[in-house]
Amino acid sequence: MTRSSVAADAVPPCFDETFTALLTELFRWRRDVRRFRRDPVHAETIEELVRLATLAPSVGHSQPWRFVSVEDAGRRKAIIGNFNRCNEAALATFDGEEAERYARLKLAGLCEAPVHLAVFCDKAPVAGRGLGRMTMPETLAYSVVGAVQNLALAARARGLGVGWVSILDPSDIATILDVPAEWQFVSYLCIGQPEEEHLDPELERHGWQDRLPQSAVLHRR
Repeated sequence: MTRSSVAADAVPPCFDETFTALLTELFRWRRDVRRFRRDPVHAETIEELVRLATLAPSVGHSQPWRFVSVEDAGRRKAIIGNFNRCNEAALATFDGEEAERYARLKLAGLCEAPVHLAVFCDKAPVAGRGLGRMTMPETLAYSVVGAVQNLALAARARGLGVGWVSILDPSDIATILDVPAEWQFVSYLCIGQPEEEHLDPELERHGWQDRLPQSAVLHRR
């Protein structure tokens, strides 16, 4: 039996109302976590999350995602130092009350999270042979973002939290982690047991930004 015939014979699952309701709750409860407990997470769990992440679609089936588990204490310390410098520079762009409010925000769980996972995009993957990305090469990075979202939802379903740390210098991160030159830094993830559970995003809870109404994001032409 060929691989294509196996796929053709597969019976699609039935996603009933109970499942779709739970899926909606999963979307709502997926939070960008910054406050972690220090309890360890099994390596097998992280490997399973990466497997689920790679079920995401990718342009031309290029599968450009590259995951780096950052386990070395020296490299983690360098990442944290990079965050602190970038965060200080970001703080300097705000003034007055807005600067005070920014300074009070907790924007990363780098010191507490038991798992650090850096995610890169291979900008020249052999897989896919260039299909679908000649006019939009950025779709490679978009594919990686889709994989990150898969991972975050799968983690939430297993009681884990994921925090995406973006206040980092991409070129420095690539140097610290000693990755190939053709890998583009996409995200740095902190993963672990959440210290607290709440339905609203932390930045909304602490008065930085409310959720936009549907009318602001859905447009018709």
